[in-house]
Amino acid sequence: MIKNNSKLFVRAIFVCILTLLSSCASRKDVVYFQDTGNFETLVNDNTFVSRFKVDDLVSIHVSSLNPEASTPFNLYRGASEGGFRAEQVDYLVDQAGEIDFPVIGKLKIEGLSPEELRVLLRERLSVYLKDPIINIRLRNFTVTVLGEVLRPGTYPVNGEQITILEALGLAGDLTLRGVRNNVLVIRDFNGTKVYYRIDLTSKDIIKSPVFYLTQNDVVYVEPNKSGIKETSLDARASIYVSIASVLITSTVLLLTRN
Repeated sequence: MIKNNSKLFVRAIFVCILTLLSSCASRKDVVYFQDTGNFETLVNDNTFVSRFKVDDLVSIHVSSLNPEASTPFNLYRGASEGGFRAEQVDYLVDQAGEIDFPVIGKLKIEGLSPEELRVLLRERLSVYLKDPIINIRLRNFTVTVLGEVLRPGTYPVNGEQITILEALGLAGDLTLRGVRNNVLVIRDFNGTKVYYRIDLTSKDIIKSPVFYLTQNDVVYVEPNKSGIKETSLDARASIYVSIASVLITSTVLLLTRN
């Protein structure tokens, strides 16, 4: 009788632990694009174009059929040695939205897209170079993903654009505790923080102004009710587990003796 009662007691303890530490979510809480139909076509008319901001680091390399003529328009850190050039210097967009370009001088690039800057430079350089080739790259394009994702952190972006879905993919996707219909995007716009909300459960997210992220955007996924409750119970749960471990050990010893 003692053994039977003890076994029931152990099982009850395990059930309590599982109840305390587990959480559940319904389909509507975790599925993306819930309003899409079968073989449905939706045209993406989002006209997003990445544009330069204050404090951006921009890499600009100018080349032409005459390498010597192109040299004054490229800045390098350190002197050339053994025929190899030192590391190329990036341009910092200052508080006035300008960069100081060799020979040409100050250029207002804040608000310009990479292609618009390329056209502007080609026009200015045409006085000095014939058919200049201009390569432009944003060096500090990063996005930060926080909250209920598998791997929160700051991620570099290769290329000129990234969608919020791609950013969440870099972070390992949302956990089951993440709220999918109220994801927050924080964006810096001319020194002002702008807050957007986006619904990942709707196909209309591609129409959102933050579907394409810009440099230094922050994506925050808030926890659902069960996640908040679980967080508040974390400290108590650890105590419960410790107490349960002691009780199970004591019960096992009791069973052994009997």
